[in-house]
Amino acid sequence: MKIAFSPCPNDTFVFHALVHGLIPGAPPFDVTYADIDITNTLAASVSELDILKISYAALPWVLPEYKLLPCGGALGRGCGPLVLTAGHHSMKEPTHSDQLVTELTSPNRLSGKKIAVPSERSTAYLLFRLWAAQNVPGGVGEIVVMPFHEIMPAVRDGLIDAGLVIHEARFTYPNYGLSMMVDLGNWWEIDTGLPIPLGAIIARRSLDLHTVSNWIRTSVEYAWEHPEISRPYILEHAQEMDPAVAQSHIDLYVNEFTANLGEDGYGAVTTLLQRAMDEDLIPRVDLASLR
Repeated sequence: MKIAFSPCPNDTFVFHALVHGLIPGAPPFDVTYADIDITNTLAASVSELDILKISYAALPWVLPEYKLLPCGGALGRGCGPLVLTAGHHSMKEPTHSDQLVTELTSPNRLSGKKIAVPSERSTAYLLFRLWAAQNVPGGVGEIVVMPFHEIMPAVRDGLIDAGLVIHEARFTYPNYGLSMMVDLGNWWEIDTGLPIPLGAIIARRSLDLHTVSNWIRTSVEYAWEHPEISRPYILEHAQEMDPAVAQSHIDLYVNEFTANLGEDGYGAVTTLLQRAMDEDLIPRVDLASLR
């Protein structure tokens, strides 16, 4: 069976047991490690992949062939994408849930500017578009797609005006001399009260989806019960990431929603997609079919 997910610590943590033959009854897996921009594209094209990790924002393009699974993905609170700029600013982040995003550095700075994003169909970019429509007068300028690990150096070096970052960049951006303009996850949580829907696990509709979901959920539970077993595999694929940063990454992105989306998880996904459809940012889909 063929599976594709990113080499990021949360994905390698979740899928370690499954792809290493530790889940009873699961078949051998042929693994493709790929950046989210690649998996979003693969899922929407003619692909032999059976299971993929993609952005929730990419779901509308893949639903004819793939089904959203209720486990294995990335949702959460306090784990959203960030908009970063070079240098430092004096504005404070919100410290209470009722404070507005307008307390951050003025979004006016992004008007007509060059912004790097990790994928045109990423949840991060969709959140950015929804936020920018409300907060950036006249809209932003050029959008440039870059692998997420190249964005912070590009902002630091002045190649772009701002960058939309995900993953471990939450922990490392100060090392590049960058400042956070807005935490889009914080904006989303204040606005909706829901967790942030980031990465989805999908499987080909022709498979026994109940069984596949059980394999993945069991792999998650195995990872929680035996975290030391997966550690060498995680660090091997973590792009020379500091072990402490890798663990922080796992702690942030692997949570109750990874084991089971639940009502709040499905609510977050449907709210995101409904808002995007209302703004004509994605194709229309039957949201009831996601369950």
